[in-house]
Amino acid sequence: MAELSRQTWQARRYAATAAFVPAGGAAVLALLAPQQGERILDLGCGDGALTKEIAAAGASVVAVDAAPDMVAAARAGGLDARVMPGQSLAFEREFDAVFSNAALHWMRPPETVLQGVRRALKPGGRFVAEMGGHNNIAAIMVAVAAVLGRRGLNAPALSPWYFPSALAYRAKLEAAGFAVTEISLFGRPTVLDSGIDAWLDNFAEDFFAPLAAAERAAARTEIVDLLRPVLVDETGTWIADYVRLRFRAVAPK
Repeated sequence: MAELSRQTWQARRYAATAAFVPAGGAAVLALLAPQQGERILDLGCGDGALTKEIAAAGASVVAVDAAPDMVAAARAGGLDARVMPGQSLAFEREFDAVFSNAALHWMRPPETVLQGVRRALKPGGRFVAEMGGHNNIAAIMVAVAAVLGRRGLNAPALSPWYFPSALAYRAKLEAAGFAVTEISLFGRPTVLDSGIDAWLDNFAEDFFAPLAAAERAAARTEIVDLLRPVLVDETGTWIADYVRLRFRAVAPK
């Protein structure tokens, strides 16, 4: 069964305060290397910022996302975008490649997603993606766990994310029938120009949802106060402790 996040995705807010997400996708887009005439699925397309770049290379792109407001923004940009969770992909041997940036860690269970990706690919098609990896936002999670724990809540149980190691995810890809040509886990400290408050708004609603409305602001302030000595540099800039997992895998012929 699909495990869907409670996060309320708002395309306008995302574009204004989370532009670092598609900006960080340049390397995985280069790994995809889209070609003229290819048919490519963008899985977890968001507002379509990277989808447009794939299309600009001459590929025919279908973009899917579980968030209606993000899909509406992608459609407004002229893209073929559809509301479709990654756990419910409705394609059969249709694509030369499936691409995903900063989205797979929101899609649980991963096995269901991988099965759908494999079905969507033509024989020999490639799956190229980047996602949050093991120890991604570790400091943020420790702070969230401490603050929610004081309120009797189990933060790991509320987490909407799946952050695997390279070893673990390679095993899942291979179990789904893929041949993994490359996979790596690496740190990527990420500047949050809009600060940690905007980051929490964009990505952490699952943790605050169980709290009474009056309690959310206090919890949020405590989280920010715990993180400030760890994630703010000497210039006053917030830098999140991102760890990414990037891979390229090929479906069986």
